[in-house]
Amino acid sequence: MNKIIATLIAGLFATAAYAQTTPVQTPAVVKAENEANKDVAKAQQKELKADVKADKKTDKAIAKAHKTHDTGAAHVDVEKAKANEKVAKADPEDKAKAEAKGDKAVAKAEEKAVKKDVKADAKAIKETVDATADKAIAANKTDAVKAKSAADVKAAAAKN
Repeated sequence: MNKIIATLIAGLFATAAYAQTTPVQTPAVVKAENEANKDVAKAQQKELKADVKADKKTDKAIAKAHKTHDTGAAHVDVEKAKANEKVAKADPEDKAKAEAKGDKAVAKAEEKAVKKDVKADAKAIKETVDATADKAIAANKTDAVKAKSAADVKAAAAKN
């Protein structure tokens, strides 16, 4: 008896699954879906281009900041070398004076280098923030196109 009941229940579920039909797609709905897919694909492509452009802009700013860091460090090294050379050439009684003068030149070079480094870093950070904003705007536009397209498909399906 249990096998019969189990078979009847299984048959009931099987017929219920086959009884469900998919809604018939009218030409208007198919056309709306195709348009929606095209619009979404275009929006995704634009978003991808915006992302690549933003990344390129960010990478360029960061590379420029690194170059500025390297240039500043090289300038400081040159000033140190000049100072050491002057100290080495100085008479024994003038060595302290030459060291002080060299230290002053090195400190000035370091100050200038740090100032440039900070400005370059700030610019790189600003470019990164701007790029992130551009990416978010592009993603938002893509989401809006997706929502509009879904609404258009629903409206076409509701007409029939």
